[in-house]
Amino acid sequence: HVPETHDPEATGRVDLPGAALVTLGLVGLTMGLIEGPAHGWSSAFVLGSLVAGAALMVAFVVVERGARAPILPPGIFSSVQFTATNVVTFVVYAALGGALFLLPVELQQVSHYSPMGAGVSLLPLTGIMLLFSARSGALAARIGPRLQMAVGPVVAGLGLVMLRLIGSSGDYVTQVFPGVVVLGIGLVITVAPLTSTALSSAPTEHAGMASAVNNDVARAGGLIAVALLPAVAGITGLSYLHPQLFEHGFHNAVTITGVAAAAGGVLAAVFIRNPARVRRVRSPVRMSCPLDATPQCGDQVARETVGEVA
Repeated sequence: HVPETHDPEATGRVDLPGAALVTLGLVGLTMGLIEGPAHGWSSAFVLGSLVAGAALMVAFVVVERGARAPILPPGIFSSVQFTATNVVTFVVYAALGGALFLLPVELQQVSHYSPMGAGVSLLPLTGIMLLFSARSGALAARIGPRLQMAVGPVVAGLGLVMLRLIGSSGDYVTQVFPGVVVLGIGLVITVAPLTSTALSSAPTEHAGMASAVNNDVARAGGLIAVALLPAVAGITGLSYLHPQLFEHGFHNAVTITGVAAAAGGVLAAVFIRNPARVRRVRSPVRMSCPLDATPQCGDQVARETVGEVA
């Protein structure tokens, strides 16, 4: 049921040097970020991991520029739309990853939820995205992604800030549920158009590569937030043992992540552009729908530009 697609310029070669460099570079950076809070950011192990990882990533960029069949063609980032979408992805997913890492700890240590209760309390977030993400994607296809990518992160940021309501009493209806619901609405507005824009702004033959880059950017954003956010918010190792200290740090953290998510919306409003409108011309000719060509399902589509959506 899924039409085949391929890269007509693919050579069949595997970019082993590029694959090795990017893998080892990400390992070094990841290890340094994970171990930094435990060993101290000035320790030789952490600094060595971060420096080695950064050096390997620089070498990766140099190698890819000269490779005949690069695993990540540098030209993919020549699209402002693609680059901007990944910047927004990094900011929004960093905010989301950092907040959702600390939220279950807040619910258990401060509000005295059980581990199961802390997990179940976030189910509305999953339910909202399950029910409405497809509708959000359909809306973005009609009006363009810019409005939703600008508004959605702001709504999600508001939901994150609302998590400041959570305190020692831990009342679910008044303290937890409102923030979780608003956060879910913000993510529904944001995620589908963000993902589709990341894919559509790269050449069709690089759609799989664009998806991988966008996913890696999202994971990297969450990793960096988990590593850095507790220290920035004033959460130390002792805070996890003292509910009042952790509560204060958690409130700082969700405020920081809320502002960061809203900043992602501002970036989207400035840099994301809606695609040009197309005029549909009805035709009785039935056409195929290959992914490596202009979609022409059912009615023939005349790719006639009639103006760019503001």
